[in-house]
Amino acid sequence: MKKVLLLLFIAVSTLSLQAQKGKSKSPKSNPPLAKLDNLSVEVKEGNYQITINENNAPKDAIVIKSVDAKFAPSNCLLKSFKANGVTLYLLTWSEKVTLKTDLKTEVSTINNSNIYDITAKKQVFTNAQTTTDVTEKVFLDKNKTVSETQQRKRKEGLEFVLNPDGTVIQKGKNQENKWTYNSTKMEYVDAKKKK
Repeated sequence: MKKVLLLLFIAVSTLSLQAQKGKSKSPKSNPPLAKLDNLSVEVKEGNYQITINENNAPKDAIVIKSVDAKFAPSNCLLKSFKANGVTLYLLTWSEKVTLKTDLKTEVSTINNSNIYDITAKKQVFTNAQTTTDVTEKVFLDKNKTVSETQQRKRKEGLEFVLNPDGTVIQKGKNQENKWTYNSTKMEYVDAKKKK
């Protein structure tokens, strides 16, 4: 009787383990990073992309850029707005890049802002602003016996601002650019220049 119970216990345990292994083999789908209307932003087959869905199934895609397995965007947002009567979509996200040496560590945060015309499947504006926090060990004497840690911040690129009327402003320390959407050319043009 004990042998029968022992064999029954082993059989049930084996079946249970095989069932658990079978469940773990099914591929996991990554949830979209952002969704709006019939659009979803996702990393798929090595591409960071906007997928255009129809009847809850992917119909088409706009590839933002090719990425590797380490790509991990954060603060990903998708927003629609109107510019000169055309519905456009603003995609914003951040990326972190760390460079480290024995004496210096640089942590860069890249804030990206891209505007897309989904009907034309076209990127109509792009902006990237990088903020880098630098931590560096600096020697105070030529024999390198006394040192101190210094921290500083470096900014590159222009700050992106989307106005309620669909115009775009890029702000920097010494400059400011204003852009308006030209629906005929399907691109943003400098507001100071004649259209």
